[in-house]
Amino acid sequence: MSGDEAGSRARVVFLVRVPLDKTDEFLRAYERIRYDVADGVPGHIVDQVCRSRHDPEQWLITSEWTSLERFEEWERDPGHRELVRPLSACFSEARSLRFDIHTETSGETVVAGR
Repeated sequence: MSGDEAGSRARVVFLVRVPLDKTDEFLRAYERIRYDVADGVPGHIVDQVCRSRHDPEQWLITSEWTSLERFEEWERDPGHRELVRPLSACFSEARSLRFDIHTETSGETVVAGR
């Protein structure tokens, strides 16, 4: 099965800290790049930015991809670092995790064995 066939999707998770005085800058930077990624990066499916209810400096950025290979291709692209530089400049800490999606549940549908 190729990286783009059903069942090979992946999730990339960034757990980041953004100091309170950088919050607006962080959100503006995300707003500037989000549609460029959504509309122009092959393999990108969806992303979310989430903020902790208990720690306003803790953020979670998740993205779903057709495969980890697609994400890694984009990450190696020379334009990638330049595009995300304003966003990552707001982080005081960052941790990246990558997962292949194994099982997905949506409503009453269970898709197993991914």
